[in-house]
Amino acid sequence: MTHPTIARRTVLKGLGAVPLTAILADAGLARAAAAQTDTVTITTAAGREVSAALALPETGSGPGIVLIHEWWGLNDQIRSVAHDFARNGYVALAVDLYGRPAVSSPDEAKALMSAVKSEEATDTLTSWTAWLRQHARVANGKVGVIGWCFGGAWSLNASIATPMDATVIYYGRVDRPAEDLRRLSGPVQGHFATRDTFITPAMAGAFEAALKDIGHPHEIYHYDADHAFANPSGNRFDQEDAQVAWQRTMAFLDRTLKST
Repeated sequence: MTHPTIARRTVLKGLGAVPLTAILADAGLARAAAAQTDTVTITTAAGREVSAALALPETGSGPGIVLIHEWWGLNDQIRSVAHDFARNGYVALAVDLYGRPAVSSPDEAKALMSAVKSEEATDTLTSWTAWLRQHARVANGKVGVIGWCFGGAWSLNASIATPMDATVIYYGRVDRPAEDLRRLSGPVQGHFATRDTFITPAMAGAFEAALKDIGHPHEIYHYDADHAFANPSGNRFDQEDAQVAWQRTMAFLDRTLKST
């Protein structure tokens, strides 16, 4: 009989060679990767207690990256992505904008998303960003943000609310006026789907045009795919486009955040 602790250590040791998409597609591997994150708690500027999942590089320091979950909440999938960022030398912080366990049904997710108060979410994200920027393992002081769907919209919102050194948006709402976009600091990268009926090509195109008009540095990519194409656990997953998008994401963040 295999001792559960030994089995768990074996799985965790093997994660170093497993691609992120494979981890995300396997619930057991995702749980194992998520277990490598630590729960941290702070009091926000507005006096609210919030928590997040922190993943640290094995050694040394690195830039900070804030991760914002989809409408399901802070689940094993997003914690796994934080773990992967840590494997790649980042101090990764997956925030929780709901303050309650993640869900799996669309109706529950919609209810949780609808209950989010904009001022509270902004307070959470700006407070966590300030905390991460001062973290002892974030040696260069640089912090970026990445989000998917609901989190993609809040990735942009966070970057408007507080300076970010890089912003990555996966199919999130980006219909913010030009005067808001002028408050962005670091460059923006966006990943959108041409068959998305939620974050439509028209919305993504208008966002790209607005960034171009104000002269803000950006990389916007459009994929022949559907909404949530980068989520291996969903039925709209497009492996080829997801892989290309992730390669672009990591190259963008490495270039932007790891430079001195």
